[in-house]
Amino acid sequence: MRQQKRISLREGAGNRSLFLLSEVFNRMVGKEIVREIEQLLAAKFHESEFEDCFLIEIKLPKPNKLEVFLDADSGITFEKCQRISRYLESYIDTNNWLGENYTLEVSSAGIDRPLKLLRQYKKNIGRKIEVSQKEGATIEGKLLDADDTKITIEAKVKLDGEKKATLRPVEIAFDNIKKAVIRVSW
Repeated sequence: MRQQKRISLREGAGNRSLFLLSEVFNRMVGKEIVREIEQLLAAKFHESEFEDCFLIEIKLPKPNKLEVFLDADSGITFEKCQRISRYLESYIDTNNWLGENYTLEVSSAGIDRPLKLLRQYKKNIGRKIEVSQKEGATIEGKLLDADDTKITIEAKVKLDGEKKATLRPVEIAFDNIKKAVIRVSW
């Protein structure tokens, strides 16, 4: 007769240590999976059909759920997301990275998500943008330019001594941007 060992989880320091060890392990495995996915996507983005695509973010909110947010200079399509999803699925399944039952979501970053990369800013030149700055001010206007250190937007600004705000270019350093989102006018 084979004996089974049973681990009893009771409240106390032992449980807390086991929980923390499990959390550390899950984070380490999660980071490794994210690195693997980043490498797979980098390789995929060298293919001619996907060379205008770029990665915005990878999230692993649960051990068996992976969210991949993409964009493309020409706009990300459902078909591109679907093909990238199938590509990633084949590696996830082969390597059993997320177990047998998992959820993989590959999608565009979405218009309501904050801009994170210079490439996103450049793609959206000419569109209306709302920028929350770290010091607390919020400026809304038309995105005119973006370079490695700053963005330039055309916004209504009222200078000292003026009665009325007028449209002027305003430069905002990336270091001072807390959040920037594209505003769609309907």
